[in-house]
Amino acid sequence: MPRTALLVSGALLAALLPLSVAAHAADDPAPVPVDRFEGEVPFAAQPADGIFTWGSDADDPPTLHLTDRSDAPEGGKVLTGTYDISGYGGFTHDFAAAEPAHDWSAHQGIRFWWEGRDNGRKIAFEIKDGGANGEASELWTTSFTDDFTGWKQIQIPFTDFVYRTDYQPVGGIDHVLGLTGMWGYAVTLPAGTKGDFAMDDVELYGRADQSLRASVSTDAPVYPVKAGGTAEIKVTLATTGDRPVDDPVTVTYATEDGTATAGRDYTPTAGTLTFPAGTASGATRTIEVPTRKTRGAAPARTIPLKLTVTGAKAPAETPQVVVDAHGLPYLNSRLPVKKRVADLLSRMSLAEKAGQMTQAERGAVGTGGDISTYALGSLLSGGGSTPTPNTPEAWAKMIDGFQLRAQATRFQIPLIYGVDAVHGHNNLAGATIMPHNIGIGASRDPRLAEKTGAVTAAEVRATGIPWDFAPCLCVSRDERWGRSYESFGEDPALVQSMETIIQGLQGRADGRDLGRDDKVLATAKHFVGDGGTAYGSSTTGTYTTDQGVTTVTRQQLEDIHLAPYRTAVERGIGTVMPSYSSLDIVGDGQGAVKMHARGDMINGVLKDRMGFAGFVISDWNAIDQLPGDYATHVRTAVNAGVDMMMVPYSYKDFSGMLADEVKAGQISEKRIDDAVSRILTQKFRLGLFEHPYADTSGAAAIGSPAHRAVARQAAAESQVLLKNSGGLLPLKTSEKVYVAGSNADDLGNQTGGWTLTWQGASGTHTQGTTILQGMRAAGGNVTYSKDASAPTDGYDVGVVVVGETPYAEGVGDVGNGHSLQLSAADRAAVDKVCAAMKCAVLIVSGRPQLVGDRLDEVDALVASWLPGTEGEGVADVLYGKRPFTGQLPVTWPRSESQLPINVGDASYDPQFPYGWGLTTLTDVPRGGTATLKALGAAATAAERRGDDRAGRELVTKARLLVQQKIGDRMTQTVAKPFADADHLLLTGRYGKAVGKLIEAYGAA
Repeated sequence: MPRTALLVSGALLAALLPLSVAAHAADDPAPVPVDRFEGEVPFAAQPADGIFTWGSDADDPPTLHLTDRSDAPEGGKVLTGTYDISGYGGFTHDFAAAEPAHDWSAHQGIRFWWEGRDNGRKIAFEIKDGGANGEASELWTTSFTDDFTGWKQIQIPFTDFVYRTDYQPVGGIDHVLGLTGMWGYAVTLPAGTKGDFAMDDVELYGRADQSLRASVSTDAPVYPVKAGGTAEIKVTLATTGDRPVDDPVTVTYATEDGTATAGRDYTPTAGTLTFPAGTASGATRTIEVPTRKTRGAAPARTIPLKLTVTGAKAPAETPQVVVDAHGLPYLNSRLPVKKRVADLLSRMSLAEKAGQMTQAERGAVGTGGDISTYALGSLLSGGGSTPTPNTPEAWAKMIDGFQLRAQATRFQIPLIYGVDAVHGHNNLAGATIMPHNIGIGASRDPRLAEKTGAVTAAEVRATGIPWDFAPCLCVSRDERWGRSYESFGEDPALVQSMETIIQGLQGRADGRDLGRDDKVLATAKHFVGDGGTAYGSSTTGTYTTDQGVTTVTRQQLEDIHLAPYRTAVERGIGTVMPSYSSLDIVGDGQGAVKMHARGDMINGVLKDRMGFAGFVISDWNAIDQLPGDYATHVRTAVNAGVDMMMVPYSYKDFSGMLADEVKAGQISEKRIDDAVSRILTQKFRLGLFEHPYADTSGAAAIGSPAHRAVARQAAAESQVLLKNSGGLLPLKTSEKVYVAGSNADDLGNQTGGWTLTWQGASGTHTQGTTILQGMRAAGGNVTYSKDASAPTDGYDVGVVVVGETPYAEGVGDVGNGHSLQLSAADRAAVDKVCAAMKCAVLIVSGRPQLVGDRLDEVDALVASWLPGTEGEGVADVLYGKRPFTGQLPVTWPRSESQLPINVGDASYDPQFPYGWGLTTLTDVPRGGTATLKALGAAATAAERRGDDRAGRELVTKARLLVQQKIGDRMTQTVAKPFADADHLLLTGRYGKAVGKLIEAYGAA
């Protein structure tokens, strides 16, 4: 699911002034120029004083010019630009890092001239405060709307800027707009359509007042209290730089009627607090609001506390005291979940039900006021959408703050917060990052898959998050797909065998463990057929494969793509996410239909036939890809069986349209009640009504040695030894080893996409050990030269670690700026090292790379996949602490022209077949055909008596014997039966598996 950290605007524009209103008040200081655009500031980036552009990809940065204009509001030139932004883009003026930061504290705000296009688009404007320079500062944001024509002066008081919550370059500093250390400004231009702009004369204006450096805040926006209890509201005075206030600050307060009634539900309270002149920053006063006990049951009721502040900036919103709901059956934890759901559902309004079916992005709701306004049921963090600082404590505090907002709703239904923790808690800095699923599939170890799920669940739940958008149960059928590494493999039987990860995440299949502090609700995705999309079938942007069309017969659909979902339902999966892709079932007459619109598959197959009892969550903005207008999008997806809609930034539009469609009779109330019942059931099972806030008792284990030991084991077991001429591996610690290649010492490359950000990034951005560091920790005598430029004389062996840089989803599709070829630098490193000494080549990648043209010069070849943060696991097999045991989870092609190529294909001639994997430190059985026949007979007997363990061990012995004979002599007649044998093994047909291995042996 695509995840981008989009800029969310803060307070709206204070004033749009016509050209004639340019004069400043007589007692104001003269304006101070920031940018005149007459050429005094160059187009340059840090550390210089300069203006520069940026964007989400190569074509998103705008093009800027200093243009002569006779109508320039100031001087003779203005800044002009053109843009065509698909993700995000804009420009920045950073002040010189070699000079002191600027002091803007004497002024009221910042203003500039903008030439309006009257297009109704929002333009975000931010300023940079504190830190070491403009790229290491805090960002404060607001926005204005281009709903005018011609030049107007945009005037923004500093009080309108809010702290940017979706992205901070250094994770935040003090969260205070100090104004004494300013580093410039930035403009984010609107995305989605081509445009142009003109801007002139950025300057500081007006005179500062105390409210610019003094503010009053409350310790919370919501104060839940049991009926009869007293709410205590702490009011705090804060000043920039901790200076005492020069003038008195008064806070007049008074309770007002919200949904509570004065005299019945609470005792009215009013008064004035005074912070005298000279009061220090941090001073606190307390307001008490007593509530009253009432007879009988009642929903929650709110009591707004109006605050009027003089001499300082008032709180951004009115705090609310909430008298908790009480006495209602759904609150009784001793009742069965089904009865609790029925009781709560019977009390809810249509708007409240629509809110439960709505999921918003955390960055879209700011501090969370809309959670109660729209009765939202869920929030999520997209890839890279994290709190600042990105720590377990900050995650828990953020989510608790959002949960607190839900307590201000009538029935206090808790939020369910979700994240894409697809290989560990990958959004969290310092978390344990597992190998991606393709590596777990290579391990062929279901118990290990469950352990990785258990570690992930424990780390996710310890930060207050009860829901994980994982695992991906796609069956990857074409390695050109940008998210093929999210698949356990190309064989549905392999994917099914790895679904033990569901128990690692959720616990027992009946859901009884979901309330534990180390389990999360899991998500099977993407239903159905996302791994079968054809190359060239995508119509999403520049994608070639992702979100394209899967064309299959009904039997292929059942056998390949639906099979993992049958297993997931049997294992009690809590939620299912449909795919962006389209499904074209040959002969059904429908053609290619988007999965979010396929009621025959979601309602008919998943819910009715398979008996799925959880709820269906859409993918990110997926309904926007459906045909028709927005009402049709909503109607189609909901009627198809989607229960909750992930509408990150359009949650208001969705919840309102959903209610309208029900009122218009386009969606039945029965359908709404079914969806909400499914959602509420999971919330009750997770224990959120009793414990909505984070249980951080497990936080100390995040990134712990015990958790990293599991990731290290997974990294080791995921390594697939494809070639090992002369027994080069394992290495000896006494050998002098020359290490080279782009991925030997790059933690970001070995963790891949979906690591801290959606696309991931090269370099060190979290805690872990690179492969090079792991080799050194193993005691290896290692010399490192990334590009192999260091002399190569005098070494016993070379290890060249090459492969891909991070990507996710369609961004990583082959043909969309990516290929299956090694980079020129990697090829050069392999050539140089392998020409000079015996060499082992490790390929760190999300999919096979085409290396056939260099295979003869390579002594040992390892598919390392994306091993995660624990590079020591790779070193463990390189140096023989553990044996190589991994097997190919996908077919390794000879050329791109062979793709797609998969086990079971009629024509099958790969470089290495599915299931291939040499071993070390293991005795390979001796013998020939007679030995294999004996193993086959024993395997058949084991199959008959249901002894799966013995059956698997016997097939493994036969495979190792056959691999030894095959060696480097891989042919089509050998590869096909060899691959078929591994599929038969996974489906429990042990005797036939050995039979296929005998066939491969005879052809070798």
